[in-house]
Amino acid sequence: MASVCIHNLHRLLLPLSDNYSSLRFTDSSILSMAMALTSSSSIFRCPRFHVSPLRRTPRSPRPPSFFSTIASSQTSEKAGKGGEFTGRVGFLGLGIMGSPMALNLLKAGCDVTVWNRTKSKCDHLIDAGARYEPSPADVAASCNVTFAMLADPESAIDVACGTNGAVKGMGPGKGYVDVSTVDGTTSKLISKQIKDTGALFLEAPVSGSKKPAEDGQLIFLTAGDESLFQTVASLLDIMGKSKFYLGEVGNGAAMKLVVNMIMGSMMASFSEGILLSEKVGVDPNVLVEVVSQGAISAPMFAVKGPSMVKASYPTAFPLKHQQKDLRLALRLAESVSQPIPIAAATNELYKVAKSYGLSDLDFSAVIEALRAKLKQSE
Repeated sequence: MASVCIHNLHRLLLPLSDNYSSLRFTDSSILSMAMALTSSSSIFRCPRFHVSPLRRTPRSPRPPSFFSTIASSQTSEKAGKGGEFTGRVGFLGLGIMGSPMALNLLKAGCDVTVWNRTKSKCDHLIDAGARYEPSPADVAASCNVTFAMLADPESAIDVACGTNGAVKGMGPGKGYVDVSTVDGTTSKLISKQIKDTGALFLEAPVSGSKKPAEDGQLIFLTAGDESLFQTVASLLDIMGKSKFYLGEVGNGAAMKLVVNMIMGSMMASFSEGILLSEKVGVDPNVLVEVVSQGAISAPMFAVKGPSMVKASYPTAFPLKHQQKDLRLALRLAESVSQPIPIAAATNELYKVAKSYGLSDLDFSAVIEALRAKLKQSE
Protein backbone atom coordinates (compact mmCIF):
# COMPACT_ATOMS: atom_id res chain seq x y z
CA MET A 1 0.00 0.00 0.00
CA ALA A 2 2.75 2.47 0.94
CA SER A 3 4.63 1.88 -2.29
CA VAL A 4 1.48 2.58 -4.32
CA CYS A 5 0.96 5.84 -2.42
CA ILE A 6 4.57 6.90 -3.03
CA HIS A 7 4.29 6.04 -6.73
CA ASN A 8 1.06 7.98 -7.21
CA LEU A 9 2.33 10.93 -5.17
CA HIS A 10 5.40 11.05 -7.43
CA ARG A 11 3.20 11.08 -10.53
CA LEU A 12 1.05 13.90 -9.21
CA LEU A 13 3.73 16.13 -7.69
CA LEU A 14 6.22 15.90 -10.54
CA PRO A 15 3.89 17.63 -13.06
CA LEU A 16 3.19 20.31 -10.42
CA SER A 17 6.69 21.65 -11.11
CA ASP A 18 5.32 23.84 -13.87
CA ASN A 19 2.56 25.30 -11.73
CA TYR A 20 4.87 27.96 -10.41
CA SER A 21 7.89 28.15 -12.71
CA SER A 22 10.00 26.22 -15.12
CA LEU A 23 11.80 24.64 -12.17
CA ARG A 24 10.94 21.06 -11.34
CA PHE A 25 10.73 18.78 -8.37
CA THR A 26 13.74 16.50 -8.31
CA ASP A 27 13.27 12.76 -7.88
CA SER A 28 15.18 12.96 -4.62
CA SER A 29 12.95 15.70 -3.23
CA ILE A 30 9.79 13.78 -4.11
CA LEU A 31 11.21 10.59 -2.61
CA SER A 32 12.14 12.48 0.55
CA MET A 33 8.65 13.94 0.81
CA ALA A 34 6.97 10.60 0.11
CA MET A 35 9.12 8.81 2.71
CA ALA A 36 8.26 11.44 5.27
CA LEU A 37 4.56 11.22 4.53
CA THR A 38 4.51 7.44 4.73
CA SER A 39 6.79 7.07 7.77
CA SER A 40 3.79 6.87 10.09
CA SER A 41 0.55 5.18 9.15
CA SER A 42 -1.23 7.52 11.55
CA ILE A 43 -0.21 10.51 9.48
CA PHE A 44 -0.77 9.39 5.88
CA ARG A 45 -2.20 6.43 4.10
CA CYS A 46 -4.00 5.96 0.84
CA PRO A 47 -7.62 7.19 0.97
CA ARG A 48 -10.06 4.36 1.67
CA PHE A 49 -12.19 4.54 -1.41
CA HIS A 50 -12.30 2.47 -4.56
CA VAL A 51 -10.17 3.94 -7.31
CA SER A 52 -9.79 2.60 -10.79
CA PRO A 53 -6.20 2.00 -11.87
CA LEU A 54 -4.57 5.43 -12.15
CA ARG A 55 -3.65 6.28 -15.65
CA ARG A 56 -2.30 9.42 -17.11
CA THR A 57 -3.64 9.86 -20.60
CA PRO A 58 -1.37 11.09 -23.38
CA ARG A 59 -2.15 14.05 -25.55
CA SER A 60 -3.31 12.13 -28.55
CA PRO A 61 -6.38 12.44 -30.77
CA ARG A 62 -9.40 11.19 -28.90
CA PRO A 63 -11.70 8.53 -30.35
CA PRO A 64 -15.10 9.39 -31.86
CA SER A 65 -17.83 10.14 -29.34
CA PHE A 66 -21.38 11.36 -29.20
CA PHE A 67 -20.21 14.92 -29.89
CA SER A 68 -19.23 15.65 -33.49
CA THR A 69 -15.50 16.24 -33.92
CA ILE A 70 -12.98 16.52 -36.70
CA ALA A 71 -9.25 15.98 -36.76
CA SER A 72 -7.35 19.13 -35.89
CA SER A 73 -5.71 20.89 -38.79
CA GLN A 74 -4.06 23.48 -36.56
CA THR A 75 -0.32 23.93 -36.91
CA SER A 76 0.13 25.67 -33.57
CA GLU A 77 1.82 24.19 -30.51
CA LYS A 78 -1.61 23.05 -29.31
CA ALA A 79 -2.19 21.05 -32.47
CA GLY A 80 -0.66 17.98 -30.90
CA LYS A 81 -3.27 17.99 -28.17
CA GLY A 82 -5.91 16.04 -30.01
CA GLY A 83 -8.80 16.48 -32.42
CA GLU A 84 -10.64 19.76 -32.52
CA PHE A 85 -13.96 19.87 -30.69
CA THR A 86 -16.55 21.45 -32.99
CA GLY A 87 -19.53 21.68 -30.67
CA ARG A 88 -20.46 24.68 -28.54
CA VAL A 89 -18.70 24.98 -25.17
CA GLY A 90 -20.24 26.68 -22.16
CA PHE A 91 -18.22 28.14 -19.29
CA LEU A 92 -19.75 29.11 -15.95
CA GLY A 93 -17.68 31.08 -13.43
CA LEU A 94 -15.07 33.57 -14.63
CA GLY A 95 -12.93 34.24 -11.60
CA ILE A 96 -9.18 34.01 -11.15
CA MET A 97 -9.13 30.54 -12.75
CA GLY A 98 -12.19 30.37 -14.96
CA SER A 99 -11.44 33.52 -16.93
CA PRO A 100 -8.04 32.44 -18.32
CA MET A 101 -9.33 28.91 -18.93
CA ALA A 102 -12.23 30.21 -21.02
CA LEU A 103 -9.90 32.62 -22.82
CA ASN A 104 -7.60 29.76 -23.81
CA LEU A 105 -10.57 27.93 -25.31
CA LEU A 106 -11.43 31.04 -27.33
CA LYS A 107 -7.84 31.45 -28.49
CA ALA A 108 -7.90 27.84 -29.70
CA GLY A 109 -10.90 28.62 -31.89
CA CYS A 110 -13.63 27.07 -29.75
CA ASP A 111 -17.21 28.36 -29.88
CA VAL A 112 -17.59 29.50 -26.26
CA THR A 113 -20.62 30.80 -24.38
CA VAL A 114 -20.02 32.35 -20.97
CA TRP A 115 -21.88 33.33 -17.80
CA ASN A 116 -20.85 34.88 -14.51
CA ARG A 117 -22.81 36.32 -11.60
CA THR A 118 -21.06 39.64 -12.18
CA LYS A 119 -21.64 40.21 -15.88
CA SER A 120 -18.79 42.71 -16.22
CA LYS A 121 -16.34 39.83 -15.76
CA CYS A 122 -17.63 38.45 -19.06
CA ASP A 123 -16.88 41.62 -21.03
CA HIS A 124 -13.28 40.90 -22.03
CA LEU A 125 -14.28 37.40 -23.16
CA ILE A 126 -17.21 38.75 -25.17
CA ASP A 127 -14.77 41.18 -26.79
CA ALA A 128 -12.58 38.18 -27.62
CA GLY A 129 -15.48 36.46 -29.39
CA ALA A 130 -17.47 34.67 -26.70
CA ARG A 131 -21.25 34.54 -26.65
CA TYR A 132 -23.13 35.48 -23.48
CA GLU A 133 -26.22 33.97 -21.88
CA PRO A 134 -28.02 35.42 -18.83
CA SER A 135 -28.17 32.21 -16.75
CA PRO A 136 -26.45 28.83 -16.29
CA ALA A 137 -29.60 27.17 -17.62
CA ASP A 138 -29.43 29.19 -20.83
CA VAL A 139 -25.73 28.38 -21.27
CA ALA A 140 -26.30 24.65 -20.79
CA ALA A 141 -29.31 24.66 -23.13
CA SER A 142 -27.31 26.30 -25.91
CA CYS A 143 -24.12 24.23 -25.58
CA ASN A 144 -23.00 20.65 -26.15
CA VAL A 145 -20.75 20.60 -23.11
CA THR A 146 -20.64 23.01 -20.18
CA PHE A 147 -17.70 23.64 -17.84
CA ALA A 148 -18.12 25.14 -14.37
CA MET A 149 -15.38 26.71 -12.23
CA LEU A 150 -16.84 27.89 -8.93
CA ALA A 151 -15.23 28.97 -5.66
CA ASP A 152 -16.77 26.51 -3.19
CA PRO A 153 -19.29 23.67 -2.79
CA GLU A 154 -22.19 26.02 -2.10
CA SER A 155 -21.60 27.99 -5.28
CA ALA A 156 -21.06 24.82 -7.31
CA ILE A 157 -24.41 23.40 -6.17
CA ASP A 158 -26.28 26.66 -6.71
CA VAL A 159 -24.96 27.19 -10.24
CA ALA A 160 -25.64 23.59 -11.22
CA CYS A 161 -28.88 22.85 -9.37
CA GLY A 162 -30.34 26.14 -8.12
CA THR A 163 -32.87 28.51 -9.65
CA ASN A 164 -32.04 28.79 -13.35
CA GLY A 165 -29.22 26.32 -12.70
CA ALA A 166 -27.45 24.39 -15.44
CA VAL A 167 -29.53 21.29 -14.75
CA LYS A 168 -32.54 23.00 -16.29
CA GLY A 169 -30.71 23.26 -19.59
CA MET A 170 -29.22 19.77 -19.62
CA GLY A 171 -30.51 16.68 -21.41
CA PRO A 172 -29.48 13.64 -23.46
CA GLY A 173 -26.48 14.30 -25.71
CA LYS A 174 -25.04 16.97 -23.41
CA GLY A 175 -22.23 16.92 -20.88
CA TYR A 176 -21.38 18.84 -17.69
CA VAL A 177 -17.78 19.12 -16.51
CA ASP A 178 -17.27 20.57 -13.03
CA VAL A 179 -13.68 21.75 -12.64
CA SER A 180 -14.31 23.34 -9.22
CA THR A 181 -12.57 22.07 -6.09
CA VAL A 182 -15.35 20.58 -3.97
CA ASP A 183 -15.86 17.59 -1.70
CA GLY A 184 -16.99 14.21 -2.98
CA THR A 185 -20.47 14.54 -1.50
CA THR A 186 -21.06 17.76 -3.41
CA SER A 187 -19.72 16.26 -6.61
CA LYS A 188 -21.97 13.21 -6.30
CA LEU A 189 -25.01 15.40 -5.63
CA ILE A 190 -24.38 17.47 -8.75
CA SER A 191 -23.65 14.32 -10.75
CA LYS A 192 -27.00 12.77 -9.82
CA GLN A 193 -28.91 15.91 -10.76
CA ILE A 194 -27.15 16.14 -14.11
CA LYS A 195 -27.46 12.46 -14.94
CA ASP A 196 -31.15 12.42 -14.04
CA THR A 197 -31.66 14.65 -17.10
CA GLY A 198 -30.01 12.07 -19.35
CA ALA A 199 -26.80 14.08 -19.67
CA LEU A 200 -23.30 12.93 -18.72
CA PHE A 201 -21.16 14.22 -15.85
CA LEU A 202 -17.44 14.52 -15.25
CA GLU A 203 -15.72 16.00 -12.21
CA ALA A 204 -12.37 17.48 -13.18
CA PRO A 205 -10.83 19.62 -10.41
CA VAL A 206 -7.58 21.22 -11.46
CA SER A 207 -4.19 21.32 -9.82
CA GLY A 208 -2.54 24.64 -10.57
CA SER A 209 -3.10 28.32 -9.90
CA LYS A 210 -3.44 31.55 -11.87
CA LYS A 211 -0.26 31.36 -13.97
CA PRO A 212 -0.72 27.72 -15.04
CA ALA A 213 -4.33 28.56 -15.93
CA GLU A 214 -3.12 31.44 -18.09
CA ASP A 215 -0.44 29.29 -19.73
CA GLY A 216 -2.67 26.25 -20.33
CA GLN A 217 -0.57 24.18 -17.93
CA LEU A 218 -3.19 22.86 -15.51
CA ILE A 219 -3.49 19.26 -14.32
CA PHE A 220 -6.98 17.75 -14.51
CA LEU A 221 -8.00 15.10 -11.96
CA THR A 222 -11.09 13.61 -13.54
CA ALA A 223 -13.70 11.03 -12.58
CA GLY A 224 -17.17 10.11 -13.76
CA ASP A 225 -18.44 9.21 -17.23
CA GLU A 226 -15.43 7.99 -19.16
CA SER A 227 -17.13 8.59 -22.50
CA LEU A 228 -17.45 12.27 -21.58
CA PHE A 229 -13.80 12.27 -20.53
CA GLN A 230 -12.86 11.05 -24.00
CA THR A 231 -15.16 13.59 -25.61
CA VAL A 232 -13.66 16.61 -23.85
CA ALA A 233 -10.07 15.36 -23.88
CA SER A 234 -9.01 17.84 -26.54
CA LEU A 235 -10.59 20.69 -24.57
CA LEU A 236 -8.74 19.62 -21.44
CA ASP A 237 -5.55 19.57 -23.48
CA ILE A 238 -6.11 23.18 -24.53
CA MET A 239 -6.41 24.24 -20.89
CA GLY A 240 -3.88 21.87 -19.33
CA LYS A 241 -0.68 19.90 -19.69
CA SER A 242 -1.91 16.57 -18.32
CA LYS A 243 -5.07 14.74 -17.29
CA PHE A 244 -5.77 11.76 -15.08
CA TYR A 245 -8.89 9.59 -15.16
CA LEU A 246 -9.57 8.18 -11.67
CA GLY A 247 -12.78 6.20 -12.03
CA GLU A 248 -16.02 6.88 -10.19
CA VAL A 249 -17.28 10.31 -9.15
CA GLY A 250 -15.69 11.45 -5.89
CA ASN A 251 -12.22 10.13 -6.61
CA GLY A 252 -11.13 13.24 -8.49
CA ALA A 253 -12.36 15.45 -5.66
CA ALA A 254 -10.57 13.32 -3.07
CA MET A 255 -7.28 13.35 -4.97
CA LYS A 256 -7.41 17.15 -5.32
CA LEU A 257 -8.06 17.62 -1.61
CA VAL A 258 -5.13 15.38 -0.66
CA VAL A 259 -2.80 17.31 -2.98
CA ASN A 260 -3.92 20.69 -1.63
CA MET A 261 -3.73 19.45 1.95
CA ILE A 262 -0.05 18.63 1.38
CA MET A 263 0.54 21.98 -0.31
CA GLY A 264 -1.03 24.00 2.50
CA SER A 265 1.00 22.20 5.14
CA MET A 266 4.21 22.69 3.17
CA MET A 267 3.59 26.43 2.93
CA ALA A 268 2.92 26.73 6.67
CA SER A 269 6.15 24.91 7.53
CA PHE A 270 8.11 27.00 5.03
CA SER A 271 6.71 30.15 6.64
CA GLU A 272 7.90 29.01 10.05
CA GLY A 273 11.36 28.42 8.62
CA ILE A 274 11.59 31.91 7.12
CA LEU A 275 10.58 33.55 10.40
CA LEU A 276 12.95 31.42 12.44
CA SER A 277 15.85 32.30 10.15
CA GLU A 278 15.06 35.99 10.63
CA LYS A 279 14.81 35.55 14.40
CA VAL A 280 18.25 33.93 14.71
CA GLY A 281 19.90 36.41 12.35
CA VAL A 282 20.20 34.24 9.25
CA ASP A 283 19.40 35.88 5.92
CA PRO A 284 16.03 34.40 4.81
CA ASN A 285 16.94 35.01 1.16
CA VAL A 286 19.88 32.65 1.61
CA LEU A 287 17.55 30.16 3.28
CA VAL A 288 15.33 30.20 0.20
CA GLU A 289 18.35 29.56 -2.01
CA VAL A 290 19.62 26.73 0.19
CA VAL A 291 16.22 25.06 0.31
CA SER A 292 15.88 25.41 -3.46
CA GLN A 293 19.12 23.48 -4.01
CA GLY A 294 18.60 20.72 -1.48
CA ALA A 295 16.65 17.50 -1.18
CA ILE A 296 13.45 19.35 -0.26
CA SER A 297 13.63 21.64 -3.28
CA ALA A 298 10.22 22.62 -4.62
CA PRO A 299 9.25 25.26 -7.20
CA MET A 300 6.71 26.64 -4.74
CA PHE A 301 9.49 27.55 -2.32
CA ALA A 302 11.73 29.06 -4.99
CA VAL A 303 8.96 31.20 -6.48
CA LYS A 304 7.05 32.22 -3.37
CA GLY A 305 10.04 32.60 -1.03
CA PRO A 306 11.53 35.88 -2.31
CA SER A 307 8.12 37.59 -2.24
CA MET A 308 7.39 36.27 1.24
CA VAL A 309 10.68 37.71 2.53
CA LYS A 310 9.53 41.09 1.16
CA ALA A 311 6.04 40.63 2.69
CA SER A 312 4.49 40.73 -0.78
CA TYR A 313 1.68 38.32 -1.62
CA PRO A 314 0.33 38.79 -5.17
CA THR A 315 -2.63 36.48 -5.47
CA ALA A 316 -2.18 33.32 -7.51
CA PHE A 317 -4.16 31.05 -5.17
CA PRO A 318 -6.29 32.92 -2.61
CA LEU A 319 -5.66 32.10 1.03
CA LYS A 320 -9.38 31.65 1.65
CA HIS A 321 -9.46 28.87 -0.94
CA GLN A 322 -6.50 27.10 0.66
CA GLN A 323 -8.29 27.15 4.01
CA LYS A 324 -11.46 25.87 2.36
CA ASP A 325 -9.54 22.96 0.86
CA LEU A 326 -7.96 22.11 4.21
CA ARG A 327 -11.40 22.13 5.80
CA LEU A 328 -12.71 19.78 3.13
CA ALA A 329 -9.65 17.54 3.50
CA LEU A 330 -10.32 17.27 7.24
CA ARG A 331 -13.90 16.27 6.49
CA LEU A 332 -12.65 13.65 4.02
CA ALA A 333 -10.26 12.25 6.61
CA GLU A 334 -13.00 12.16 9.23
CA SER A 335 -15.21 10.15 6.87
CA VAL A 336 -12.65 7.33 6.90
CA SER A 337 -11.48 7.80 10.53
CA GLN A 338 -8.07 8.99 9.34
CA PRO A 339 -6.17 11.27 11.75
CA ILE A 340 -4.35 14.13 10.01
CA PRO A 341 -3.00 16.21 12.92
CA ILE A 342 -0.54 18.24 10.84
CA ALA A 343 -3.27 19.32 8.44
CA ALA A 344 -5.60 20.06 11.35
CA ALA A 345 -3.05 22.39 12.96
CA THR A 346 -2.35 24.00 9.59
CA ASN A 347 -6.04 24.64 9.04
CA GLU A 348 -6.22 26.56 12.33
CA LEU A 349 -3.31 28.74 11.21
CA TYR A 350 -5.05 29.63 7.95
CA LYS A 351 -8.21 30.46 9.89
CA VAL A 352 -6.19 32.88 11.99
CA ALA A 353 -4.80 34.42 8.79
CA LYS A 354 -8.35 34.91 7.52
CA SER A 355 -9.27 36.66 10.76
CA TYR A 356 -6.50 39.18 10.03
CA GLY A 357 -8.15 40.08 6.72
CA LEU A 358 -5.76 38.11 4.50
CA SER A 359 -8.40 35.99 2.75
CA ASP A 360 -7.99 37.47 -0.72
CA LEU A 361 -4.19 37.58 -0.70
CA ASP A 362 -2.08 34.67 -1.92
CA PHE A 363 -2.02 31.69 0.41
CA SER A 364 1.65 32.42 1.13
CA ALA A 365 0.34 35.32 3.26
CA VAL A 366 -0.22 32.72 5.97
CA ILE A 367 3.25 33.76 7.16
CA GLU A 368 1.68 36.96 8.46
CA ALA A 369 -0.45 34.99 10.92
CA LEU A 370 2.74 33.44 12.28
CA ARG A 371 4.46 36.83 12.33
CA ALA A 372 1.59 38.25 14.38
CA LYS A 373 1.82 35.37 16.85
CA LEU A 374 5.55 36.01 17.16
CA LYS A 375 5.00 39.69 17.97
CA GLN A 376 2.39 38.81 20.58
CA SER A 377 4.84 36.52 22.34
CA GLU A 378 7.58 39.14 22.55
